[in-house]
Amino acid sequence: MDYEYFMKKALNQARNALSAGEFPVGCVVVHKDRILTTGARKGTAGNIPNEIDHAEMIALKRLADLEIHRDNQRIALFTTLEPCLMCLGALILSGISEIVYAYEDVMGGGLSCDLKNLMPLYKNSRISVVPNILRKESLELFQTFFNNAENSYWQGSLLADYTLRQP
Repeated sequence: MDYEYFMKKALNQARNALSAGEFPVGCVVVHKDRILTTGARKGTAGNIPNEIDHAEMIALKRLADLEIHRDNQRIALFTTLEPCLMCLGALILSGISEIVYAYEDVMGGGLSCDLKNLMPLYKNSRISVVPNILRKESLELFQTFFNNAENSYWQGSLLADYTLRQP
């Protein structure tokens, strides 16, 4: 699988989110080298953030709405930011087999969880993780977001501070 090609598609979704004033997270869901669905973060541009419409959740909802036969154990999700716990749980329950991400979420990333300590539904999952694919390109989008004073979402947070300190 061409990781950079599909991550570039996820980065396009993140750029769309950023252009709309949203947190620049984008993702694509891939099955047999074909993009099935996409997602971009929503709900961060206003004064009261929506913490449900994450790019991954939007893409998974679109995937569930597809009326095609697919083997979820052969599906990879490419995302510009390491998935949070909510998204990780949804990815596990959806049977996604691979998570590929660009930039680490030092504040809320869920992939450092030790699944072996969770209940059987989660600890028996077989998800492979591939980090840091086009990390620099994703980092630049987050730096652009956090450097814009009009974007209040997560300003002053651990993630913002960490991101702005990156070279």
